Amino acid sequence: MGYRGPLPKKTVDRVNRCVGTLRTSPRWGRLVRRHLTQVTYQGRRSGRTFSTPVGYRRAGDVVTIGVRMPDAKAWWRNFTGDGAPLTLELDDTERAGHAVARRDAAGRVTVTVQLDGEA
Repeated sequence: MGYRGPLPKKTVDRVNRCVGTLRTSPRWGRLVRRHLTQVTYQGRRSGRTFSTPVGYRRAGDVVTIGVRMPDAKAWWRNFTGDGAPLTLELDDTERAGHAVARRDAAGRVTVTVQLDGEA
């Protein structure tokens, strides 16, 4: 059975800091940024701004984010239903888009982002 419940905040913060450091590393950053980006969004209920690193795939103006261990994470829930706006760091620039999260019959969650016009 998969992991259920939230991950400890200290653990999440530590991992996110490490990923952030790798993304900005002069040595590894370029390679890491091909597969990892940072999403920034506004919490649906709190109204606060959050940023978190995520793995992604891109095809033109569509970015797909597969959420690993979705039951242990909350960020993607801000994009259920009609979705919500967010920004992504792509090609060393901020790109705005609209994200929609979907859960399939197997419980996997995918967040699909339609990027706004060219930066």
